Amino acid sequence: MSELTACERLDIIRHKGRPTALDYIPMIFDEFFEMHGDRLFGDDNAIMGGVASFRGTPCTVIAEVKGRNLAENQKCNFGMPHPEGYRKALRLAKQAEKFHRPVICLVDTAGAFCGVDAEKRGQGEAIARNIMEFMTLKTPVISIIMGEGGSGGALALAVCDELSMLENSIYSVISPRGFASLLWKDSTKEREACNIMKITAEDLTRLGVCDHIIPEADGGAHNDPQLTAEYMAEYIAAALERNQRKLQKGLDELIKGRYNKFRDVGEFEELPLSDK
Repeated sequence: MSELTACERLDIIRHKGRPTALDYIPMIFDEFFEMHGDRLFGDDNAIMGGVASFRGTPCTVIAEVKGRNLAENQKCNFGMPHPEGYRKALRLAKQAEKFHRPVICLVDTAGAFCGVDAEKRGQGEAIARNIMEFMTLKTPVISIIMGEGGSGGALALAVCDELSMLENSIYSVISPRGFASLLWKDSTKEREACNIMKITAEDLTRLGVCDHIIPEADGGAHNDPQLTAEYMAEYIAAALERNQRKLQKGLDELIKGRYNKFRDVGEFEELPLSDK
């Protein structure tokens, strides 16, 4: 894998030709049947989901969607979900649990939409409920960070048995731009923030957050989307097999393993508190 800085990876992530879920789903899955709506408010185009077949195995696919052009980005709100998107995702995950289908989440968002209407409809509650419910979902969950994995907007689909990241992807508690805005009151320092946040796939593997790094085509997924999709498919096949072995030991073992994955945060150096 190439040794690139975090901000160089951010440039690759934001390349106008970088594949999105709209590209990957047809290349990886067969017979994808999209489902709509949260049965409460409406349908959110920033999250798409449905039933598909992966190499003969029925599964549920839930994906955060970024557009490939201005019209698509306007339709999907530039990949920033509203509460109804997360509630749709949870509805489909619960359906997958009922019919014993594994859930595969494709994560790619700078963060959840923070507009007034989203807050009025319970954005924080929707994200928190997804985190809570996915933690005890009685079916395997595999999440792949495809590009940006920003804040709770990503975590709502990343409570899983295995978390993987594409080689050129980032995952963080806040976007680099948000980090710069909060820390330095200057969003133009986004690139400086990006390089100190420890948010690349390699960083998060060392921290024990990422379980597997999926390679991309040389120079980035946009140079060969089909090859990158093949790498993703190989990972999904291996991950499903690993989680099927867990299931053979019983659902309790699967859920316990998922719980322990998030409780085992590793050892971090304790920072001294200021006397001031």
